[in-house]
Amino acid sequence: MKNSNDRPEVFVGIDVSKERLDMGAWPSKETWSNSQAPEDINDLARKVKTLKPSLVVLESTGGLEIPVAAALSELQIPLAIVNPRQVRDFAKATGRLAKTDRIDSLVLAHFAQAIRPQAKPIADVKTREIQALLARRRQIVEMSTAEKNRLHSAVGKKVRNNIERHLVWLSKQLKEINDDLDKVIKASEAWRVKDDLLQSVPGVGPVLTSTLIIALPELGALNRMQIAALVGVAPLNRDSGKLKGTRHIWGGRATVRSALYMGTLVASRHNPVIKAFYLRLLDEGKPKKVALTACMRKLLLILNVMIRDHTRWGQIRTAPV
Repeated sequence: MKNSNDRPEVFVGIDVSKERLDMGAWPSKETWSNSQAPEDINDLARKVKTLKPSLVVLESTGGLEIPVAAALSELQIPLAIVNPRQVRDFAKATGRLAKTDRIDSLVLAHFAQAIRPQAKPIADVKTREIQALLARRRQIVEMSTAEKNRLHSAVGKKVRNNIERHLVWLSKQLKEINDDLDKVIKASEAWRVKDDLLQSVPGVGPVLTSTLIIALPELGALNRMQIAALVGVAPLNRDSGKLKGTRHIWGGRATVRSALYMGTLVASRHNPVIKAFYLRLLDEGKPKKVALTACMRKLLLILNVMIRDHTRWGQIRTAPV
């Protein structure tokens, strides 16, 4: 395929590791490597710019991809960060079973040409710092849960005291991060308004609202099917011929879904709409897990409508399931 200037389109894949970046161009199959040093990342971005790529694809690698993604974005190079599982499935489907960094970069470049994931600019520095705070809060909560589980089975006073001291420290860290996130949200008028709207919903607290504001900026801008699929609470079919498989939720943003789950647990007890819906599903014989998942989706759709219409709780019709 050619662009408007009759020049063959170029697609670039970048395989990111801790110390090295491996690039591949498609369809030329040219490859080259750079280190992760800041000056080398900038050189790489400038070289990619000279190729005038239609799209550059990187895998999400837990944050290692952020420096090179930021450098590419600064040069306004179209960029997509994709789920590694999608790329692995694509590699298998195209018969590429061998795995090296060079091969991976070419697989990414070919994936860019064949699949054409949507290019999206990465968040600015301030937003990335806030997202890092949000991720750190999740890690502290996970560590606290693990330590509490260990405390139940701990043998010996010294071990128990050590775990209890660690839990006290984690609790202080969690409070500091929550305070920092609260200050950040209150410092932004747009975020402060969203926070006020969302927390008007019974059962919705600051943890869920800060997660939605920071990790789900699309809230209020998408329709109900799109927002449910984005978060990963849309039931997906597993049908084949006459076989009708069980519907499952899959994919989506795990950080948002985790916070939404905890918020829905509270709402199923204290929010009259969600509670009534939850009890009705149980009366119909739905398993608790299925009923709670449906409530997650309903709560999300309600919040989506509230942000879209700039409406507080009690002034809207409840969203459909």
